Amino acid sequence: MRIVAGWMEGVRQVPTPFFNARKKPFNISLIVIHGISLPPGIFGGHYIDDLFTGTLDKNADPYFAGIYKLEVSTHLFINRQGIITQYVSFLDRAWHAGRSAYNGEVECNDFSVGIELEGTDYESYTQKQYQSLNAAVKALRRTYPQIQNRIAGHSDIAPGRKTDPGPFFDFSKLSPDF
Repeated sequence: MRIVAGWMEGVRQVPTPFFNARKKPFNISLIVIHGISLPPGIFGGHYIDDLFTGTLDKNADPYFAGIYKLEVSTHLFINRQGIITQYVSFLDRAWHAGRSAYNGEVECNDFSVGIELEGTDYESYTQKQYQSLNAAVKALRRTYPQIQNRIAGHSDIAPGRKTDPGPFFDFSKLSPDF
């Protein structure tokens, strides 16, 4: 995998309007792992694309009535089959972390890459997801060496507010050979 001009080659690309420029100086130094399923606990379909592109139909599921107006995004999404979708260039700031802090640095969106995994807090992620995640992290670390081993869950940077990627995400499955 290669990253060229902020975009990962060979992955599905679905641009979103929900991003803005990163602050200067440019410094990508953290990866934040998230978990998402829409509706909650249901995998597959187009609803995650719809959420991140602002086209979620509030009438498609009762849960959507409370979230369809959200302006949120992520850099990458990895579905249960390991297929990667990129919504925001790594050169831009995705809106995935919200109010957050990592090692005393606040507003993690400014310096992080968000990676959403299709999943829940209640079941394991798939081997294909871990394989794709490892490939993506390797490419990100090669392109943005400031990341080093700085990888955190959403729950780590927003404790008490967020629980994802949940207790079934296994950080030990992240390859040490980035």
